[in-house]
Amino acid sequence: MKKRIYFAYGSNLNHAQMARRCPDAEFMGTGYIEDYTLVFKGMHKGVADIIPCPKSRVPVGVWRISCADERSLDIYEGYPTLYGKRKIYADFGGDKLCGMVYIMARDYPLKMPFEDYFNTILDGYLDCGIDTEYFFEFVKNTADNVSL
Repeated sequence: MKKRIYFAYGSNLNHAQMARRCPDAEFMGTGYIEDYTLVFKGMHKGVADIIPCPKSRVPVGVWRISCADERSLDIYEGYPTLYGKRKIYADFGGDKLCGMVYIMARDYPLKMPFEDYFNTILDGYLDCGIDTEYFFEFVKNTADNVSL
């Protein structure tokens, strides 16, 4: 079965969610995408996206996924309308690892995430062993820049 590397930075950090959505997925560990930051964007409530930001980094869950898993993720992520896919490199234990990431296909305004979505991502940070201070800082930065 052909597998590819997928970098999750939002709700797909959550292991229970990934187990339901992508039964073939294997969690490999965590890494960082350099020179990007996490924001929340959308029309009504925010969903996670990463945008270029020099000297910043976004922690990611590194997954090995099957073609069937990727098709399931495409549906969940609203590919290609809401999110596009991009090949990107992440620091994975000091090595550069090439994988796929979903990035919003168009620019939406910054919006705060709804509570259930926030909690799903927070649980994902815990599942992956990522310091939650990163997540709280990303949420705060979005909150500080939301246009009312």
